[in-house]
Amino acid sequence: MLAYTYIGKGHFGLTEKPVPELQDPRDAIVRVTLGSICTSDLHIKHGSVPRAVPGITVGHEMVGIVEKTGAEVTNVRPGDRVTVNVETFCGECFFCRNGYVNNCEDPDGGWALGCRIDGGQAEYVRVPHAGQGLNRIPDGVSDEQALFTGDILATGYWAARISEIDPDDTVLIIGAGPTGICTLLCVMLKSPRRIIVCEKSRERAAFVRRHYPGVVVTGPENCAAVVSENSLHGGADVVIEVAGSDDTFRMAWQCARPNAIVTVVALYDHPQTLPLPDMYGKNLTFKTGGVDGCDCEEILRLIAEGKIDTTPLITHRFGLSQIDEAYRVFENRLDGVIKVAISNDTQTGVTTP
Repeated sequence: MLAYTYIGKGHFGLTEKPVPELQDPRDAIVRVTLGSICTSDLHIKHGSVPRAVPGITVGHEMVGIVEKTGAEVTNVRPGDRVTVNVETFCGECFFCRNGYVNNCEDPDGGWALGCRIDGGQAEYVRVPHAGQGLNRIPDGVSDEQALFTGDILATGYWAARISEIDPDDTVLIIGAGPTGICTLLCVMLKSPRRIIVCEKSRERAAFVRRHYPGVVVTGPENCAAVVSENSLHGGADVVIEVAGSDDTFRMAWQCARPNAIVTVVALYDHPQTLPLPDMYGKNLTFKTGGVDGCDCEEILRLIAEGKIDTTPLITHRFGLSQIDEAYRVFENRLDGVIKVAISNDTQTGVTTP
């Protein structure tokens, strides 16, 4: 089969690999029908994810059809259309039992797919702990509607959930890339008093204004003033940092009111400094870390009910055989790209409802 492979720092390539087989009774084999590229894939390419293993198939955003299941997998069966969770988790250890599935103690726990084990930018993928990581796509929900459930949409849902958003709050979201927009959609479910999105890209800012007219949009140069004008207590009650740069990390805590919650979703290319003397007295609560993607069933229900729609994010479509070009467009933010959808054009007879 064809698989997009991490050759070494700065180099991915489309290679031939054997179709994966079941290795454990809790595994499933999924035929990938639609995938995407995540910014985290770019972090691997640039060498910013030390735990990523050269030689692995990259990719962790995908949906597909179950081909085979191990004897202990009971929640899905061959022929089911499924989303694949970005995280692998056992569901049994201390962290899983407490909802912190990103910290699963299993050897394959946490972000494994497309990082430490073969992922889904390929024709087929083996999913460990499939009973936890696969969710059936409801009838009437298309592959494109479900595509981001297991990763960036789960990230946005998790970020909104842990940020403790109240109806009277002003929420600042820094970054209107794909994860930022998914975060916005999930924050909107909480119905806060005001939502502000800070984005430096004119194209992405225009995307938010066009699709979500009730949201206040600003650039970094005016962010502090706009937040102050739209806040009751001199700053945002909740800040969610999704952009991932030195400037945006500083902006996040500077734009927060005293005793606010600052949720850091971003993955940075290098360490950030926490200037405690500068923020003394602000009494901020920081919430950080990787997504705990254990809400996928609820997310799929919300998609089926029409309460979440991420299909506008898909601005470009490619086949797997064109994945080099898909990466070029996505990495360089060409032609107004937000997200790409990669279909398995190497297979025949694959249909999407």
